[in-house]
Amino acid sequence: MISTLDPASQFFLAGIEQIQQNLQTAQAQLTTGLKINNVSDDPAALPDLWQTRSNLSQVQQINSNLGLVSTEVNTAESVLENAVTLVERAETLGTQGASDTASASTRSDLSSELGSVLQQLVASANTQVGGRYIFAGDSDRTSPYSYDPTQTYPVSGYQGSTSTRTIQSPDGSTFSVALTAQQIFDSPDATQNVFESINALQQALANNDASGINAALGNVSTADTYLNQQLAFYGTVQDHVSNATNYCQNYITQLQTQLSGIQDANETESITDLTQAQTQLQAALESRAQIPRNSLFDFLA
Repeated sequence: MISTLDPASQFFLAGIEQIQQNLQTAQAQLTTGLKINNVSDDPAALPDLWQTRSNLSQVQQINSNLGLVSTEVNTAESVLENAVTLVERAETLGTQGASDTASASTRSDLSSELGSVLQQLVASANTQVGGRYIFAGDSDRTSPYSYDPTQTYPVSGYQGSTSTRTIQSPDGSTFSVALTAQQIFDSPDATQNVFESINALQQALANNDASGINAALGNVSTADTYLNQQLAFYGTVQDHVSNATNYCQNYITQLQTQLSGIQDANETESITDLTQAQTQLQAALESRAQIPRNSLFDFLA
């Protein structure tokens, strides 16, 4: 299409268009607080902008995951601390029952109390956080154990699965965050099996079996040491989670600062640009209005 405008008019309109574009850009920056609102605003900055946003989103998700894991790990650590106290209580009861002066009646009473201790330990193994059985491994919707005091061995077999649960740190590494109830309370090594050792002690006390009491008491003591080792695992995980969370939060701050430098508008500059564009537009229009509009008839008059 051939333009009917003279060069001066075309130049004027191009200038007006540029001023209006500058005006719109400044208005958009003040409205959104961003200096990049369209691809055309700064094409060269887009790769850094998109990569920084992606990195920030990833780290924020990792930080959120760590928060959820922290709740579970802290709960597990607290539960195992209580479990250690219960096993120590079982040792105390067994020691009382092992005394040569303990009567059959006394041992029967101690056996009943040990039954309560064992039931509480099974309840510990079945701890839930947010509807998840945190010691059930990957089968976290399944209760790891059931308890039936009418049975000679009242604790069911393990009903969970192995645990493959890990969490990612912001540096890309991963670490394990959970043990199973089977690993903690139900070791295949009878001398480390919390449930079996306490049940054996309970039965020996109920049967007034002095030699059985002493043998079972030794296993309870060994199981106590083993349980403390499992507790130490969660203490280590707590440290890992805390360090990873601190790393995340520092990295998030760093990325937010980096993102701000790429995309955030300078309000003072935007106001200045807006004012200049408005002034330039007004001046251009006033200047154009003052240009004489002479036609051929004006010269012939």
